[in-house]
Amino acid sequence: MQDKLEAIKERFEEVAQQIIQPEVVSDAKRYSKLSKEYKDLERIVVQYLAYQKLLKDIAGAKELIATEKDEDLREMAKEELNELFPRKEEMETALKELLIPKDPNDSRNIILEIRGGTGGDEAAIFAGDLFRMYQRFCERMGWRMTLMDYTEGTNGGYKEIVTKVEGEDVYGKLKFESGVHRVQRVPATESQGRIHTSAATVAVLPEAEEVDVEINMNDVRVDTFNSSGAGGQSVNTTYSAVRLTHIPSGLVVSCQDERSQLKNKDKALGVLRSRLYEIELRKQNDAISSQRKSMVGSGDRSDKIRTYNYPQSRVTDHRIGYTVHNLPAVMEGEVGDFIEQLRMAENAERMQEGETV
Repeated sequence: MQDKLEAIKERFEEVAQQIIQPEVVSDAKRYSKLSKEYKDLERIVVQYLAYQKLLKDIAGAKELIATEKDEDLREMAKEELNELFPRKEEMETALKELLIPKDPNDSRNIILEIRGGTGGDEAAIFAGDLFRMYQRFCERMGWRMTLMDYTEGTNGGYKEIVTKVEGEDVYGKLKFESGVHRVQRVPATESQGRIHTSAATVAVLPEAEEVDVEINMNDVRVDTFNSSGAGGQSVNTTYSAVRLTHIPSGLVVSCQDERSQLKNKDKALGVLRSRLYEIELRKQNDAISSQRKSMVGSGDRSDKIRTYNYPQSRVTDHRIGYTVHNLPAVMEGEVGDFIEQLRMAENAERMQEGETV
C-alpha cells in the first residue's frame, strides 16, 4: 500500500506543476482534465500525509517508552499509543477504500428513466412519487434536472418520465438506484382500504459523449409529432416533438420538452446515445459478474431492489438487507443513507477481493 500511495503522491506533485503551466491553462480541454485528476488525487494525498504524520507520532511515542527513564512520561506515551493505534487502523481502512479503482463513469451526468410497472394506475402514481423523491434529492445535492420526455398516468403520476441530471459524480451516486422499486400501500383509487403491491422501474444511464458512441444517422428513422405537454400556444400546433427509432437495436426515443424540433432531436440523440452506451456497459458488467456476483448487483433493471411499505413506514433495500422506518423522509428525498450503505457494501466486497490499484 505504501508504494502505491507514494506513486500517487508523486503523480499529484507532477499534476500540480503541469496545471499552472501557461500552455495548459490556455488549453481548456487539457486544463479541465488535469483539474479533475488533481482533485481526485488530492483527496488521497491529504489522507496519506495525515497517515504519515500519525506513523511519526507512533514511532516517537514508542521511542520515548524505550528510552525515557521518567515513569510519568512513559505512562503518558503509553496512553498516547492507546489512542493512536485505533486511529491508525481507521486511517488504513480509509486509505484502502480510496485506493479502490474509481468507476470511470462515476463522474458522468445521467439519463434517469422511471416507468410505471405492474399495478396499473397505482404504478404510474408511484412512478410520479419516485420522480419527486429523486427531484428533491437532486435539489439537496445541488444538481440540475432537465425534463426530456414524459407520458402522464390516467389518475396522476407518470407512465414514463425521462430526465437528464447534471452535477458532480451524479452517476457515481445514483447508479445503484437502477432496478425495480416496489410499493405496498392502500391506493387512492381503492375504496375498500385493501393494501396493494405495485412497482415502478428505474434506469440510471451514464450520459454518453459522441466519442463514446458513434451513431450512423442512416440507421435512425426520425418522426415528428405534436407535443402533448405544457408549452403554451405551440402545443398541438407545431410538429416540434421528435421520435427516433434506431433500426439495428430497435430502440425508440422521444423528446417533446423543447419548442424547437432541432433541440428535441439533439436531446433525443443524447438519450439514444446513452442507451446504446449502457448496452455495451452491461455486456462488460455481465462479463465481470460471471466471475464475481456482487450482492449490490449490476444495476439490472429487472432486479427487485427496494420495497416502500407505507402502512409500516418502512423502506427496505433487499440487496444489502438495510431497513429504515422513516418512509415519509425518504420520499422527500432523503435517500443519501441508502446510497452510502450501498457504496460501502460494494467497497467492502472489492476490498475483500483485493481490487486495489
